[in-house]
Amino acid sequence: MSESEKKLDVRGLYCPSPVMQTVVELAKMQTGQTLVVLADDPAAEDDISDMCRTRGHELVELKKNGNDLEFIIKKIR
Repeated sequence: MSESEKKLDVRGLYCPSPVMQTVVELAKMQTGQTLVVLADDPAAEDDISDMCRTRGHELVELKKNGNDLEFIIKKIR
């Protein structure tokens, strides 16, 4: 993981905690940095995807492995 990449593990937490913690973590980051979010709440897929769209961040990738979700988000602004 590079200096421009941060990791947030919200597995075991449920709506709205994963998306709220993602918002807080992105607020601490610089434009252009990447946040990797690990979640297992089924609602997180829609919640975090919607948050990226409405706040203007780039959802670079969403990986699914069973119940585990891995979001790669680039902070745009």
